[in-house]
Amino acid sequence: MPHAQAADGAALHYDVIGSGAPLLLLAGQSNHHRWWDTVRDRFAAHFTTVVMDWRGTGESDAPDTDTYSTPNFARDAVAVLDAAGVDRAHVYGTSMGGRVAQWLAADHLARVDRLVLGCTSPGAPHGAERGPAVRRALADPDPDAARAALLDLMYTPAYTVTRPGPFHTLGDPAMPPHARRRHLRASARHDAWDALPRIAAPTLVVHGTDDDFNPTANAPLLTGRIPGARLFLVPGGRHAYFEEFADEATPPVIAFLDGS
Repeated sequence: MPHAQAADGAALHYDVIGSGAPLLLLAGQSNHHRWWDTVRDRFAAHFTTVVMDWRGTGESDAPDTDTYSTPNFARDAVAVLDAAGVDRAHVYGTSMGGRVAQWLAADHLARVDRLVLGCTSPGAPHGAERGPAVRRALADPDPDAARAALLDLMYTPAYTVTRPGPFHTLGDPAMPPHARRRHLRASARHDAWDALPRIAAPTLVVHGTDDDFNPTANAPLLTGRIPGARLFLVPGGRHAYFEEFADEATPPVIAFLDGS
């Protein structure tokens, strides 16, 4: 499978399927490209989709160096676009991928056509943080309990009760511990508040109304900070709204990317 080379020499795995205008899909923290598995075909029917494994995940290198930050992840994404021969792409980033997409659109303006920011945040200093009960549940020393808490934050019980998994939004189980720690730190340190007004790409902000993992209050904050941004809320959606509520969320995103 193809790899791009980052500025520090790290190999970054990526994959391309579909036809039409390029669309870069960016996954969440500590996850690889399979985050998009259940919905990628829907996008590939309209666009040439490009997905990547963040450094530290999947088939990308995992250097134990101070190169894990949302601005640097954006530079990694540019390296992937370069390797794929894509000068300019639509970008759809969710969760930490949405944080990275903010830097991609603000710092690499010529590379981003249209921008979709899903279930994401401008960063801790100005964003709405998850509540203490959520933080405690995710930090449970019992790994099974912590996983169950994460699953509940991602999906409604009505969804998971009929599906045995696997769920590709729960993190890359093969990540080395140092990469997992560095991903967590990179996302926690994200602060793009001052950069958001620089975004020139037409922007759609999407969020589930029942997202406690990354509180829904972040959506209007982003919308108000990015010039001309639009807001679309998915009723009942939790953090993985794009998967569970694909029938409701995907068509408006495709219509927006198509210029509607």
